[in-house]
Amino acid sequence: MPQAPHLRFERPLWRAGSTRVVGVDEVGVAPTCGAVVAAAVIIRPNSHRIPGVRDSKTLSAAQRERLAPLIRAKAVAVGVGAASVAEIDRLNIYHATHLAMRRAIARVEGHDHVLVDGNRIAEFERHVGPYTAIVDGDARCYTIAAASVVAKVIRDRMMTRLAARYPGYGWERNQGYATLEHRRAIRRLGLTPFHRRSFLALQRTLAGDQLGFDLLGSGDDPGLGEVPSASRLGRPEIDVADLVDGLDTLDGFVPLADLDGLAVDLSLEPAST
Repeated sequence: MPQAPHLRFERPLWRAGSTRVVGVDEVGVAPTCGAVVAAAVIIRPNSHRIPGVRDSKTLSAAQRERLAPLIRAKAVAVGVGAASVAEIDRLNIYHATHLAMRRAIARVEGHDHVLVDGNRIAEFERHVGPYTAIVDGDARCYTIAAASVVAKVIRDRMMTRLAARYPGYGWERNQGYATLEHRRAIRRLGLTPFHRRSFLALQRTLAGDQLGFDLLGSGDDPGLGEVPSASRLGRPEIDVADLVDGLDTLDGFVPLADLDGLAVDLSLEPAST
């Protein structure tokens, strides 16, 4: 049974007067396509945990969809940020992930302390102020776990919409991970504008699995340029520009936002069936 996250990291901060403690987590580091998405959640000091909230990786899609609107309803603030495919390829996934986190934190509009999943991040404090890095934070820290659920729901919805635009890759099932289904589709259909061309996992796929599987590669393989483009495959090219500044905080309840040119439902209402 997966462990339930606790409030042991939040309580000392609340007692010290930090009432706006924000938990941050990201989703979409390892997939070979799509934006990386981060969420930031502030809960009321000394509030009760929502039963069932834990690391999003241990929950089913149905469980996450049920919990996300409950988290939104009980939270003081929820912010969503992302880094586009273009930014991932330009900055690398490590720096793009931290950019997504900073954008999510900025959209909660004020905080006293940040709890972030993972290890210490170089110069992160300069951008977000005081913070605590917690290894396995999504499993151990309740506020981070809540953020992981929100981020996962948003990114899965994004990939489902992309799957409708680019059928055949199975993104509605694999969320962009390099599954066998996805790799075979890349060889058959080529790359889309939403594939992270800097990832060596894609080069390995296109080279017949002869290259090392390094997701954080530099993307210097010249053979990548020979891959059929989306336009040659009869699909419209999409301008994968920087993330639109209009990606609003969930506090604003803007129902749709533009993420890499894709309308994504950020309302956290249960998905329609």
